[in-house]
Amino acid sequence: MVKQNTILKKVIFIILLFLLLSFVLMPFITMLSSSFKPDREQGAFPPTILPDDPTIAHYKGVLNPEIFPFLMYFKNSLIVAFLSAGIGVVISIFGSYSFARLEYTGRAVIQRGVLLVYMFGGVLLVIPLFQMVTKLGLFDTRTSLIITYIVQTLPVSLYMLGNYFRTIPESIEEAAIIDGCSRLEVIYRIVIPLSTPAIVSVFIYAFMIAWNEYLFASVFINSSSLRTLPIGLNQLFYTQHYIWGRMMAASILTAIPVIILFLSIERFITSGLTFGGVKE
Repeated sequence: MVKQNTILKKVIFIILLFLLLSFVLMPFITMLSSSFKPDREQGAFPPTILPDDPTIAHYKGVLNPEIFPFLMYFKNSLIVAFLSAGIGVVISIFGSYSFARLEYTGRAVIQRGVLLVYMFGGVLLVIPLFQMVTKLGLFDTRTSLIITYIVQTLPVSLYMLGNYFRTIPESIEEAAIIDGCSRLEVIYRIVIPLSTPAIVSVFIYAFMIAWNEYLFASVFINSSSLRTLPIGLNQLFYTQHYIWGRMMAASILTAIPVIILFLSIERFITSGLTFGGVKE
């Protein structure tokens, strides 16, 4: 009886897992399938997952600068996402270390205060941020997006790294200080090497937010030469070259870099999130 119950639980678990994966993966499978379907198959009923006559014409159209400047948008997104994630990680390392190790007046208030940013959605912040960006002369520049994305991702980055730094034994740092290391040397030689999983996970988190962000990029950027991929994909809807399969092909090409980046360092992300969510 016990064995039958165990088998039944495993079967139910497998069925539920299959249903969940089907629900999660179906949009991506549909997008991938549509990107290879010729135009005549896009609206076919009943719909098919595998195209009867696969074609790569949509990918050729997306990569044709005369139809859609994908590479230019890709470069803009890569520059903004990489710089905002990299600068944000550097700021988070020093800020999180001060929260985890240093004693100073108002530390607890500041530490909790940075999370208040997440109480306000981007729609509420876009107008005051637009006024600030305009007065600083940063409108229609990549700098405006980089600063905005750093501010947007910093609270979670500080929280994750701060909790991770607390898992590092203080005795190791104390021994290094006794041996003559300064605080900066302790961070560089001890804290950073021991916190690689958390640092990588924070970088990927910030990179993905900046890569996929649409609201601020649509407000702060006006020049077509500075548009990021989300804005470019939206503009594709309103051009004479808009084709459903071409749109799906552009979406696939946009998602591939993040997927590759995520899969290549998945173990670091999993470890970083696990330690970052545990507080001593």
